[in-house]
Order: sequence, then C-alpha cells, then structure tokens
Amino acid sequence: MVWLVVALPLASVVAGITLLVIAARSGSTDAVADPVQRTAQIQVTDLGPDALARRLRLTAILRTDTNLVEVLPVTGAFQRDAPLRLALHHPARADADRALLLQPTERGWSAVASVDGSHDWNARIAPEGGAWRLQGRLPMGQRAAHLQSSLSDPEHP
Repeated sequence: MVWLVVALPLASVVAGITLLVIAARSGSTDAVADPVQRTAQIQVTDLGPDALARRLRLTAILRTDTNLVEVLPVTGAFQRDAPLRLALHHPARADADRALLLQPTERGWSAVASVDGSHDWNARIAPEGGAWRLQGRLPMGQRAAHLQSSLSDPEHP
C-alpha cells in the first residue's frame, strides 16, 4: 500500500517532466504553410488565391513517377506558357517539405524529381506571384492526387 502512495505521484511527476522535455525539443513549428495572422483565438489568412481558382474553375491532377513530377490541367483556362510552383508539405515535419519549379510541357507542367511515397503529402500549386492556388493531398503509396481550390463551389458542392 505504501508503494502505491509513493509510486503513483512519483510516476506522474516523471511523466510530466518527460513530456516537457519532448515538447521543448520538438519546437513549435506550425502545421499550416500559409502566413496566418492571429488575433486572440481567431486565425486569419488570405483566401483570395483560393477564391480566384474557384472562380476560374481550375482543377488539375498531380502525378508522380520514379523521377518525374507532373501536373496535368483538367478544367479551367490555365496560362500554359508560364511555370508553376509546386509545394509539397509533410503533414508533421516542416524540415521534410519540398518546393519544385515545374516547367511547361505539351501536356501540362513537369520537373525531374522523385517524391517519397512512404507518407502523405499536402500538395499546393500556384503560378509565380501566387495569383491563384490549387491544393490537394497525395496519400501514402499513391502516385496521383486531384488538386482544386480549397473553397467549395456553392453552385457545385
């Protein structure tokens, strides 16, 4: 009985200190790639690029192969002669994020690169200057993802 009186509070103190050490070592990186303005408990970001992509009805397919990353336009009027920026964000580790500049091709845009398929990726494409953006998720082990505006279309939910 004496062991329970001593061991349980001691175990909770050790667990608390361990959690504090883990939290201090992991840092405080934000899982959201957008610049976010915080006011009290409200977070605000610019959704203008998402709204423009929705208005232009832009959608695309992100396709990965062994040494090729490709974006293929599906709907909307893309400016086909300009390069696109592809940002691949690791869902938990910012140090694993990747950025690629995709050059125009006959079918869409591409870059010579390999993508680690051992985990999910949050993908985002945008033109230089970021006038619009399309986002999607590339699940672990899959080679393609659908990219669209993060805002739902009220006419086509």
